[in-house]
Amino acid sequence: MSSRPNQLAIETRVIHAGQQPDPLTGAVVQPIYTASTFVQDGIGKNKGYMYSRSGNPTRATLEACLADLEGGRAAYAFPTGLSAAATILELMDAGAHIVAHHDVYGGIYRLLSKVRNRSAGLKVDFVNFADVAALRRTVTAETRLLWFETPSNPLLEIVDIAEVVKIARERGALTVCDNTFSSPCCQRPLEMGVDIVMHSATKFLNGHSDLLAGVVALSNSVPDDLAEQLGFLQNSVGAVLDPVSCATLLRSLKTLAVRMDRHVENAARIAEFLDRNRARLGIERLIFPGLPDHPGHEIARRQMKGFGSMISFAVSGGQARANQVAQNLDLFAYAVSLGGVESLIQHPASMTHKVVPLEQREKLGITDNLLRVSVGIENAADLIADLERALSR
Repeated sequence: MSSRPNQLAIETRVIHAGQQPDPLTGAVVQPIYTASTFVQDGIGKNKGYMYSRSGNPTRATLEACLADLEGGRAAYAFPTGLSAAATILELMDAGAHIVAHHDVYGGIYRLLSKVRNRSAGLKVDFVNFADVAALRRTVTAETRLLWFETPSNPLLEIVDIAEVVKIARERGALTVCDNTFSSPCCQRPLEMGVDIVMHSATKFLNGHSDLLAGVVALSNSVPDDLAEQLGFLQNSVGAVLDPVSCATLLRSLKTLAVRMDRHVENAARIAEFLDRNRARLGIERLIFPGLPDHPGHEIARRQMKGFGSMISFAVSGGQARANQVAQNLDLFAYAVSLGGVESLIQHPASMTHKVVPLEQREKLGITDNLLRVSVGIENAADLIADLERALSR
């Protein structure tokens, strides 16, 4: 592997970054080191590993690849996306002020508003990051962290990353971008000035709905001690991804670029079809950043490569019809999660975002007739036919 991986295209890096043929056997696939402990050569002397929670060769290979793909100085692999998020929050002192985007994954909302506010006294304000003026009013000199998703979940709001970074730097706050919906193939927040990127690697990074994992990557511009501290915290709380899962995720990353190409292409075709047929199919609201009428379309064009493969739409007929549509699909599985090779559809108000209070859901626009689609890599014409049939009933 070249010593200059970031000069190679991401399609090459997903296959080669951080990886060399095994020096012992020549195997082109990295070995899976399941050992929990490693023999020491003496006091303070070893081959780089002591106990698998503190460091594991398979995990180290995965983390080197992930850091390269995000363009960061370091990456850490966690058992889930929420364990990754929880460990990031351990960087905050008790009572710290955090400003979070108002439309975030329900699990992140729960962690911020129902767990860490109680256990660590975190003071969390939720605000629309797409409203730069409102964000400026909310971020103060006491703010320590700005947390956002773009595109957001489930309303696919687009946050101007450059503006968030500017405000955070003015106030001396850290920035965290949840890049789960985009993957590093579609969006690279660290290269736009964000300090920390996280993923639920369960989703697009793995892409096969057979693994739980989380990722945190840190910018080259963050201080050395911040990267070291996050590694220390991960080890301290024991939130590490097991070696077999690390190897599985490494395998999946090798097809990330080709999968994302198909995801993005399919979603664009489906969104165009739904847009042309809104009235006929009973679609009251269609949300996809690739459509010109999306309020964040121009920002998304500037900061993304492709518009991702998530589509949300609200149907006429309320919750009953939304449920009927989801149940009548054949190729779109009615299930939570996203980013797999198979297409999925879910009802945010009763599933991923049920934890968000009803009044807040309605204010945001997470209505009972809203459905969220994760477009897979099947044949686009087949997926369109499936949607047309279910929506035409």
